[in-house]
Amino acid sequence: MSLPFLGHGMVRYVAQSFEILTPIDGAEILRRIEQAGRICYKSENMISEDSHFRFAKMLLERQYLSVIEHVSISVKFITNRGVSHELVRHRLASYSQESTRYCNYSKGKFGSEITVIDQRALLPDEDTYAIWQQAMENAEASYLQLVGAGVAPQIARDVLPTDLKTEIIMTANLREWRVVFGLRTSEAAHPNIRELMAGLLAEFQRQIPVLFDDISLGTLETENQ
Repeated sequence: MSLPFLGHGMVRYVAQSFEILTPIDGAEILRRIEQAGRICYKSENMISEDSHFRFAKMLLERQYLSVIEHVSISVKFITNRGVSHELVRHRLASYSQESTRYCNYSKGKFGSEITVIDQRALLPDEDTYAIWQQAMENAEASYLQLVGAGVAPQIARDVLPTDLKTEIIMTANLREWRVVFGLRTSEAAHPNIRELMAGLLAEFQRQIPVLFDDISLGTLETENQ
């Protein structure tokens, strides 16, 4: 039985990326943390022009990490559905994600095609990459054919691949970001999420003094509270 297609799709391949959505002023972040932390000691009188750096170092040395929960940062990720499933395992965060229930990829605004994260770098040679590409094209063809036959996108999505591109915004406090970086940059992490988080960690370290300097790829934090 021949079924109609909506559009003539051609799989689009893209790389992973991230975008920090929260404007970051590293020194101001440390000042806010110092203001909160000094309530505990009633030592506000010790705040000076540069005391926030020393205070932040003290917090890390003593692992008093509850104080850094007062600052949250939002990041937009472009990645695949597999990585997004790992991201949302971090419970102390908020998420908004592109929905395969409500997005109809056969429509013109999506180019009548699906978009996937290109996995060429993870495959050993061109032959295995060609097998993977064929799977992506088959998934797209099946999806478009189902939608063209009148199947709702939320049902047709069942044939979409794990490598389908998704956009997801994650908001977490700084303490939780430390946990995320520790877990998701380890050698045991999936290569996709490790690459994504390694780049984001480097950007956090560049923009926010002190609070992420002790984290290298694969380190896990301990804490007193």
